[in-house]
Amino acid sequence: MAHTESRTVSFDSLAPVYRAMEFIAAGPMLQQCRTAFLPETRNCRRALLLGEGPGRFLMELVRQNPTMEVTCIERSPRMLREARSSLQRTGLNGSRVTFIEGDALTWSPPVDRFDLIATHFFLDCFRPDELRDLVPRVGSSAAPGALWLIGDFCLPDHGWQRQRARAVHALMYAFFRRTTGLSARRWTPPDADLASAGFMRIGRRHFNLGLLQSDLWSKGPR
Repeated sequence: MAHTESRTVSFDSLAPVYRAMEFIAAGPMLQQCRTAFLPETRNCRRALLLGEGPGRFLMELVRQNPTMEVTCIERSPRMLREARSSLQRTGLNGSRVTFIEGDALTWSPPVDRFDLIATHFFLDCFRPDELRDLVPRVGSSAAPGALWLIGDFCLPDHGWQRQRARAVHALMYAFFRRTTGLSARRWTPPDADLASAGFMRIGRRHFNLGLLQSDLWSKGPR
């Protein structure tokens, strides 16, 4: 679960402990989900990261793509500070990273600007009506052939794995609604909105018995 951009939501209080929370809850699996398709980004030059939080994906993206220009949009100022500090502590070159404190639901992205978009543990924070507005707006910033990486919690199709995931979801959404003011009550698959925005899914991987899902989408054929 990540850092939603709803105007009444704040992840500031969780910023100092977010890394520890993630490790306690899932160990390395959330990061594995974020980076599953990272090798596919090697030819990308301009990236947009939304709801990046403390910067775990950002660090790996910069490490493997040192000449890439990255724009990072995050509503929480404390999460932004954590992301900046992460780059500094690891000695990575942050000169090509632009940090913007902003609300994705109201931010106006440049059209056809980016050849990579990454939204990890972010889209699962929005209600269906918010996704219908957010996905096409963000998608308009993608150049033809751009990639969209998405890591999120999800629900397996059937069986005890689905029942397990439903229980985990219930606990997570209750926690984040109480601590951050999250408006979403359940996970909404973004697939239909992505398809309507002109994206096609070209890769999907599951982790943690289907609780975590990593997707690779493309804006038209590559």
